[in-house]
Amino acid sequence: MSIRNLLEQNPIIAAVKNKEQLDLALDSSAEIIFVLFGDVMNIKEISELIVSRGKVGIIHIDLVEGFTNKEVVIRFIKQETKFNGIISTKPQVVKTAKNYGLVAIQRVFIFDTIALNNAKNHLVLDCDALEILPGLIPKVIKIISDQSNKPVIAGGLIADKEDVMLALSSGATCVSTTKKEIWNM
Repeated sequence: MSIRNLLEQNPIIAAVKNKEQLDLALDSSAEIIFVLFGDVMNIKEISELIVSRGKVGIIHIDLVEGFTNKEVVIRFIKQETKFNGIISTKPQVVKTAKNYGLVAIQRVFIFDTIALNNAKNHLVLDCDALEILPGLIPKVIKIISDQSNKPVIAGGLIADKEDVMLALSSGATCVSTTKKEIWNM
C-alpha cells in the first residue's frame, strides 16, 4: 500500500513522546505511530515493538538523542531498524531517506508569513508527505495542500474532535497528535 493511501485511510496518527505514550498507542486503534523520542540505544527495540503489533512506525530522527543529519543515520534506520520511514525538518535528510527507500515526511513550522513563504520555497519535491505545525492553521493548510500534490499531515495543538475536523476540512489528509483521547476516534 502506498504511503498516500495509508495516510488517507488513517486520519489519526498517534504521536508519542515517551515509552508510556508508546504503550498506549500500541493498544489504540491508530495504525501509524510517529515516534518523537528515543536514543541510539533504544530505537531498534522501539521499532521492533511497533512492527510486532502490526503498526507502521515512523521516527522523527531530529529528536533522537545521539543522531546527526548524516547519511550514516539514514543507513542505520534502513538496515538496523524496522521503521518504515522518517520525519525531519531538514530537506537534505528527507532527500537522503528517499534515496534509501524510506518513507520521508518533511516537517515544517509555520508561524508567520516569512516562514510560510520559506516553507513553500524549500519543500522537498520527492518527499512522501508534509507535516505542518501547528495543525490549527486552516488557511495555511489550504495554501500548502493546494500547492503541493503531497499528503498534508496537520500536527501540533490538535486537542479535540473539532480540531481534527477543522484540519481535515481545510485540506489536511490526516492529523498527528499526542492526545491519546483522539487516537481512537
